[in-house]
Amino acid sequence: MSRDEELRKLLVETQFLEATAESLQSRINFVNAALADLRIARMSMEGLMKEKKDTQLIVPIGGGSYIKVRLDESDLVIAGIGANVAVEKPLPDALERIKNRIEELEKTAKALREQLTQVALKINDNRTKLRELAGERR
Repeated sequence: MSRDEELRKLLVETQFLEATAESLQSRINFVNAALADLRIARMSMEGLMKEKKDTQLIVPIGGGSYIKVRLDESDLVIAGIGANVAVEKPLPDALERIKNRIEELEKTAKALREQLTQVALKINDNRTKLRELAGERR
C-alpha cells in the first residue's frame, strides 16, 4: 500500500472513530441524566418511608415552584414501568426497582466509558501515525 493510500485510510478511519466517540459521549450524557433522575427518585422514596400519614410535604412542580401537600399514604407510590405506563406499587417494591435500574445504568455507563476510552486511544494512535506519514511526505 502506498503512503498516500495509507494516509487516506487512516484519515477515514479516524473520522469514523471521532463520530463513534461523539455518539458514545452522547449516550453517556443520556445515561448520566437518567441516573440523576433515578437517584432523586430513590432519595425521595427513602425519605417518604420515614414519613407518617398527614405529614406536610413541599413537592416540586417544576420551574423552581413547589406546592404544599399532606401525605395521604406513605406505603404506596405510583411508579413508572416503561412505555409511559405507571402502576400503584408498595413503596419498598418501587424503591427496589429503582435501585435495580440504577445498578443497571451504572453498569451501562461504565461500559460506555470504557468503550470511549478505547476509541480515544485508537484516535490518538491514528493521529500519531498521520503526523508521521505527513512528515514523511514532506
